[in-house]
Amino acid sequence: MKVTQAEIVISAVSKKQYPNDGLPEIALAGRSNVGKSSFINKMIQRKSLARTSSKPGKTQTLNFYKINESFFFVDVPGYGYAKVSKKEREAWGRMMEEYFQERETLEATVLLIDMRHPPTEDDIIMYDFLKHFELPVLVVATKLDKVKKAKRDQHYKVIKEALDLEPEDQLVAFSAETGEGKDQAWRHLSGFIS
Repeated sequence: MKVTQAEIVISAVSKKQYPNDGLPEIALAGRSNVGKSSFINKMIQRKSLARTSSKPGKTQTLNFYKINESFFFVDVPGYGYAKVSKKEREAWGRMMEEYFQERETLEATVLLIDMRHPPTEDDIIMYDFLKHFELPVLVVATKLDKVKKAKRDQHYKVIKEALDLEPEDQLVAFSAETGEGKDQAWRHLSGFIS
């Protein structure tokens, strides 16, 4: 997909603030620091539309990025980061549950997982949560460039087995550094935004 227009529309904390123009949405979920912002930036060929940080837990709102005036990427707060208060984690949890359960324009979710490590318990819980609400999932294994070519199939297999991927869900290996996997990810996502 050729991206000619991309902008952040709002950083929302409740459904009252969500855009109401009816465009399809693709949510991006994953643990803190897995590379959600880097994924957005590489997919839309912008260096820094989505702010990246080496400090986990940076995204604390639902960030709506309008792409080509035709759909939204929605970056949700990362999970699994312990250095925020229990109260904050509960608030994020409620905000995310409300979004995933009630948002009618949500068409699919990209679940990002660090390819270098087996999926965490939080990754498995998130995948099961999305399947429970019958949301289509594209699993993106990030940081592909950090895994030796000879070991990639093995890492791929570990992710598929740990998540017990359903046949209709896809797994794409991706590198925000090299762009490998970008075209494949767009192929899978384009069906949800056309």
